[in-house]
Amino acid sequence: MIRKLLLILGSISFIVVIGGATYEHLGIVPVWASAAPASLAMFQGEYGIAPQRFWIPIHPVTLLLLVLALIANWRAAARNFILVTIVGYVGILITTFIFFVPELLSITQSAFSSVIDAELTRRAKMWEALSLFRLGVLFVLAVVLLLGLSNADREANQR
Repeated sequence: MIRKLLLILGSISFIVVIGGATYEHLGIVPVWASAAPASLAMFQGEYGIAPQRFWIPIHPVTLLLLVLALIANWRAAARNFILVTIVGYVGILITTFIFFVPELLSITQSAFSSVIDAELTRRAKMWEALSLFRLGVLFVLAVVLLLGLSNADREANQR
């Protein structure tokens, strides 16, 4: 029972990460990437948005739940599915830490100007494209994780 519960909680948390990223890519990224630095105003000032309030706590919680699910399911059919998801997710987190966060901060902390900077906008669009690829990888990893959950369900029904 605890094995399946931890896998369900890890899956929910992983899908919440995807939901947050999808929301940002549909509603926020296209706006700030459209005409930098003028379009970056949403990040600046006293009432600027602070997405880090979501991203900083969600990743450790998700990783912890996935590791706990892996430990609990170590001798189960779901193990390899969880392991693939964790390895992929850690790879994404490392890439995010090394490239995506520093580049995002570099772009979004640019001084406000009503004049569009073509180079800054190009960097923002490149960040957006690479981040969409990263989101696609997260979707694939979610399918893998849910296949593991499905296998765990099948394994429990065979007992």
